[in-house]
Amino acid sequence: MASILIIGPHPDDQELGMGGSIAKFVRQGHKVHLVDMTNGEPTPLGSPEIRARESAAAAKVLGVERTLVGLTNRQVVHDVPSRHKLAAVIRRHKADWLFVPYPIDAHPDHVAVTKIAEDARFDAKLSKTDIPGEPCYPKRIIYYFCTHLRLNFTPNFCIDISDTLELKLEAVKQYQSQFAGPSGHVPEMVRSITAYFGSRIGTAHAEPFFTHEMLGFGGLDQLI
Repeated sequence: MASILIIGPHPDDQELGMGGSIAKFVRQGHKVHLVDMTNGEPTPLGSPEIRARESAAAAKVLGVERTLVGLTNRQVVHDVPSRHKLAAVIRRHKADWLFVPYPIDAHPDHVAVTKIAEDARFDAKLSKTDIPGEPCYPKRIIYYFCTHLRLNFTPNFCIDISDTLELKLEAVKQYQSQFAGPSGHVPEMVRSITAYFGSRIGTAHAEPFFTHEMLGFGGLDQLI
């Protein structure tokens, strides 16, 4: 089984982008951990305390735990200290796979976090550094979609989440401070998006992913 880190700029990004796949990975026996680069605050209806309760509740729904790196929301910068903080988390979990946000986005935090993660993957393998832990190099970096742009994107592959969709939606709904008022439609929007990608692979619901690197298969038995 693999050690998988799901890296998000803010609490709720991971659930929105790939909550169904997270639940599926857990069911399959993988070691899955969420990494929040910031606490996501301030927001109009939230607070650090509220967001912490919501993110903990969402993690419980999906059956995972999460780590807060502690960068500053709205001010995330791609720099060496941030890279090394994340590299230490990668080493701590001996990560095999990293899931990070798709790199084209309107939100500067999302763009910066993706670049930090890409470089932290490399930094984590270096010797003779002050990064805590033993060197580790994740085998794969895969991008999930939680972009603020209204993009028509073409994923490399989709994962069928027909059997974990309701867990994904339940996790998303834990963020009551974020999906209220003008954003109250988000959970149903998520349902519609997953239905669209499900239709692309012949299932009820699916989540899309992208990778720059070649994927290898041991066989065709899991293809839908």
